[in-house]
Amino acid sequence: MTPPEELLIETILPYLHFGCTLLLIGGGSVGLTSGRRTLFAVICAVAVATIYVAQPVLAQIGGDLGLSEADLGWIVTTGQLGYLIGLALLVPLGDMFDRRKLIAGHLLLAAVGMALAAVAAQAWLLLAGVALAGLFSVVVQTTVAFAADLSMAGERGRTLGAVTSGVVIGILGARLLAGGLAALWGWRSIYVVLAVLLLALSGCVLRLLPFDPRDGQTTYVAVLISLRRLFRERLFVSRGLITFFLFASFGTLWSGLALPLAAEPWHLNTAQIGLFGIAGLAGALGAFRAGQGADAGRANAITGGALALLAASWLATGQASWSLWPVVVGVIVLDFAVQAVHVSNQHLLTAAYSHRTSSVIGGYMIFYSFGSAVGATSTTAVYSAAGWAGSSLLGAAFALCALLAWAVNRHAAADTRRDALV
Repeated sequence: MTPPEELLIETILPYLHFGCTLLLIGGGSVGLTSGRRTLFAVICAVAVATIYVAQPVLAQIGGDLGLSEADLGWIVTTGQLGYLIGLALLVPLGDMFDRRKLIAGHLLLAAVGMALAAVAAQAWLLLAGVALAGLFSVVVQTTVAFAADLSMAGERGRTLGAVTSGVVIGILGARLLAGGLAALWGWRSIYVVLAVLLLALSGCVLRLLPFDPRDGQTTYVAVLISLRRLFRERLFVSRGLITFFLFASFGTLWSGLALPLAAEPWHLNTAQIGLFGIAGLAGALGAFRAGQGADAGRANAITGGALALLAASWLATGQASWSLWPVVVGVIVLDFAVQAVHVSNQHLLTAAYSHRTSSVIGGYMIFYSFGSAVGATSTTAVYSAAGWAGSSLLGAAFALCALLAWAVNRHAAADTRRDALV
């Protein structure tokens, strides 16, 4: 480890200890306190950053490890594939075991993956570390399900909005952090910082979150069978299809945008590219507002309106090769729309399947993972063949497919809501 990285760790640790101490104040009660809600959001922010943090520094990683432009997308895709496996095999464990211990353990193992990536001298070791971190970054979904279960029914949407805001900050703030750290100390420093944060959060979880006892009667096989049955239910599948195309469009933008920004005529460096994440932080507002609207019974309408905005946003982001201001506007609109849809979907599903929230969130996020992986891989391939114009058309096509999936199945959510009221 280089001296600058040791200095980073020594600087970060006192602040982490102080933050955990603040959260501990008033954290002894049972339920969802403001301190615990904040901790849930921070866990999601840091854990999800492990998947997306490479995006603004792909060119730097490729130059260091000798990867071609066409192969760069696999760095992000490998993390997504590990994440996909974790969604199917690890998240359902939340319906069996104490989620407090699961969250702490998964954070610790994700930290190991980040440490491997930080010391990787060859591409295969980097990919192994990214895959391991991706596998255990599904702690985000275990955290979301735990937060939803600790919330009162009338506040579930607001809780999901607040926790999902942490996810938004993690996804987009990671790009800002990565760009700045890479410019100062190189791309490896990013993974060092994340490993330290994950390790510290694992300790905070054991100190601050309440026990989550289970009856011990549910078997792992039964949980997996229950998860499989979800894929036969219309509400679940329709929301999953929307999410697949939603995050394919999202991945198309954020896995590909660094390429035209680093090329002619802009030649932006990693720190400058990372600044575009600030515009995307508007998505946090989308998550919060969507949660409020979902509590008021407008989740399905919010989904349709936000998907229309998503498709329209590509008219602006498609201008990246000619003008940067339209790109800023497009990024704000796209991230706002994505998070509004994401929170609305999760609210509908956790309300409909309140007896197995971990399984339904894990299954739902399988669609998310597939969509993100498809977007990340396809955007770099399309860019190398047709430039940013081709990538923009691809992202818009994904958005329109999501809107079509909502239009065809828009009555499924309404029918489920009526059944719940009977």
